[in-house]
Amino acid sequence: MRTRIAFLAICFSVFCCAGAGLAQDEENAESDSAPQSDAALSAEAQANNPLADFRAFNLHNYYIPEFSGPTEETGNNFILRYAQPFGKWLMRASLPFKRLPTGINSTESGVGDLDVFFAYLMDTGNPARSFGLGPAFSFPTASEDATGTGKYHAGLATVYFDATSPAFQWGGLITYVTDFAGDGDRSDVSVFAAQPFYFLQLGKGNYVRGAPIWVFNLENDTYHVPVGLGIGKVIPSGNTVYNIFIEPQFTILDKGPGQPQFQLFMGWNMQFK
Repeated sequence: MRTRIAFLAICFSVFCCAGAGLAQDEENAESDSAPQSDAALSAEAQANNPLADFRAFNLHNYYIPEFSGPTEETGNNFILRYAQPFGKWLMRASLPFKRLPTGINSTESGVGDLDVFFAYLMDTGNPARSFGLGPAFSFPTASEDATGTGKYHAGLATVYFDATSPAFQWGGLITYVTDFAGDGDRSDVSVFAAQPFYFLQLGKGNYVRGAPIWVFNLENDTYHVPVGLGIGKVIPSGNTVYNIFIEPQFTILDKGPGQPQFQLFMGWNMQFK
């Protein structure tokens, strides 16, 4: 319990510091607000904005050739993701389809748990900066024990995205969830995750990217911290913006069995204006 409270305190500290920084930055931003707005509204800058005010449908896949622990099997995590703005809120739902090792020479495949978060979009005073905060939930939709937790989760999510520079966009997603109901025979859940993201525009829709997810399981004291560097291409076409990418991710810190040692992250994103 103390560990959970400590991590929640850290999260709220980050939120407060980010808000204070945004307010201070706005005092110095008026003179160049027009260029910042152009950068924020460009297809290249907005294509990777998780808080963009557009409907979006994404197909993501993580191929995992090696895990820590006693297994020789590979794994895969294919994710269907949908985002829908409504008013000052943005909803994002993710449904995974997983293949995971369950022994030295065995795997199990099936649907994973459905994750949903709602972000209330704060007014930062600058359209090139997006900041959202809201509740996060997970539902036990997994078809197999190995591909889900068997628990209902609730927690908090916050997202920041900065597109004030036409050449470089950055930000992060922080979530914390813990279980409150579900199968009493399954392990409790208390997970803190942070996803930094960074995009360097190369021109003509091409860009360099990174969006690794750092996961800390506070119940069993395991964690997985990768770094990523890949390439992508933004292709506007009519009212749809297509975004394709490939990003190798290398694990630099991990603890516990079943942690990916390397993964290849690939995606096809679509924003509908």
